[in-house]
Amino acid sequence: MSETKLVTRREITFRDVNAASIFALALVVPVLCLIVIFVGREWSDFNRALILWVLLVGGVELLPAPAWRGIHVSLGFPVLSAVAFIYLPGWAAAVAFVGSTDPAEFKHETTFLKALFNRSQVALAVFLSSATFHALTGPSGLKGDLPIVVGAALVASLVDYVTNFSLVVFATSLMYRTSVLRLARQLPRLSEFLVSYGALSIMGLVLAELFTTGKVAWLAVFTVLGPLLFARQMFLRSHALEEAHVELQESSAILRELSNAMAEERADERLRIAGYLHDDLAQVLFRLSLQVDVARKLLDKGDIDEVRAQLDKIRKSKQETSDRIRALIRELHRSPLGAKGLAEALQSFTDEVGRDSNISFQRDIQDLDLPAPIALLVFHIAREGIMNALKHADPTEVSVTVAQESEDIVLRLEDNGNGFDSAAPGPEGHYGMAMMRERAKVGGGKLEVRSAVGDGTTITVRFPIALLQPEQQPDIEPASASTPERASLDTPGTTSRSGEGSRDSVPA
Repeated sequence: MSETKLVTRREITFRDVNAASIFALALVVPVLCLIVIFVGREWSDFNRALILWVLLVGGVELLPAPAWRGIHVSLGFPVLSAVAFIYLPGWAAAVAFVGSTDPAEFKHETTFLKALFNRSQVALAVFLSSATFHALTGPSGLKGDLPIVVGAALVASLVDYVTNFSLVVFATSLMYRTSVLRLARQLPRLSEFLVSYGALSIMGLVLAELFTTGKVAWLAVFTVLGPLLFARQMFLRSHALEEAHVELQESSAILRELSNAMAEERADERLRIAGYLHDDLAQVLFRLSLQVDVARKLLDKGDIDEVRAQLDKIRKSKQETSDRIRALIRELHRSPLGAKGLAEALQSFTDEVGRDSNISFQRDIQDLDLPAPIALLVFHIAREGIMNALKHADPTEVSVTVAQESEDIVLRLEDNGNGFDSAAPGPEGHYGMAMMRERAKVGGGKLEVRSAVGDGTTITVRFPIALLQPEQQPDIEPASASTPERASLDTPGTTSRSGEGSRDSVPA
């Protein structure tokens, strides 16, 4: 029941032979061979410090900062830059491959092939960065002239950046069958590169220089990591503000849509009430008026017996009018859905949709005594979900359930349509699902969506049972915000960066 177009995500896994998986294998195998060959050639340079660098990189990578839509910011860029400047390309790539730990691997939230791909693309970026640095500085390496060393470090970081980001953008485009150019537009400007990646590469260079002095070595490493951890906290706070701004803009747009929709709904309710008054009460009052006229004429003729009979009819009409007015007041007090109530309103709506679309509806709607605002919220959420399914999922069967389950009032919509990738972001300007979620929040409830491509969709809305008490007011929960870095295959359709200089990987 998505308001978005169907997006088929290709998973990077050994079990699914597709373009993304083939590309991943085409990278992983050569990178592993490259590491083995060069480590073999440079085996004489092995020392125990390399193991400590692996542990350090792994520890730093386990402290990512959550960013935009699932992509996480890593603090490993300056550390791996230092490794690239200190060691030859083979060992630098080996440290990057082994040390580039992804928390998703421990949580089983990523596939084995995707984990290998993410490690391999980071290792290749570090390999090329190290090769570039050592080629530009020559045999003197870190001991060369300062301007040459600094320039080499900046060029090496640029090579690292381009390699890392290019591989992730291309892999993401294969996974989501989207344009590489659309993703590449999110590359930061040159000024952003100079400020972020350039600065962090210089930090890596300082770290490498201090480590090779022999006196401070590992003490220098941990001294440099302190400010990095502080920068991580500042990054989290700055991104929280940025995300809150974006969320506020989205919420404003959604509130405008909701305001317009509520105005239309109010007009519809007024028309339904007017129709009820016209079709029911107006007819009874007109009959009562006729009966009064007849009684007056009979009284003029002096036919007392007929007048008495007519007065009895007038009394009955008056009582019928009173009963209908009381019924109208009772129904309006019970539900804002007019005289029908929630169950009959949903049944009438689904009958109408079924006739127009040939969709088979299964209904299990309990006659719950819901507060009027909650009944209206349930109805409009159900209507929005059904119309989304009709427009985008192409189902043949839809199930609508309204019931009391444990401590919740539950609305559940299920369809057997196309389904969609619930992890993929919706297109801009489409607020169907967002409006449903906001309606649920207004009533103090929570909306959950479960869907997969080709496996239908289930939307579940839960309102706390306490809402059955009219005196309790629904809570309005604050909307959550959720912004990227070294890019990671964690997020559909985007690999945009904040320009802070961390490495990226493909979405889990």
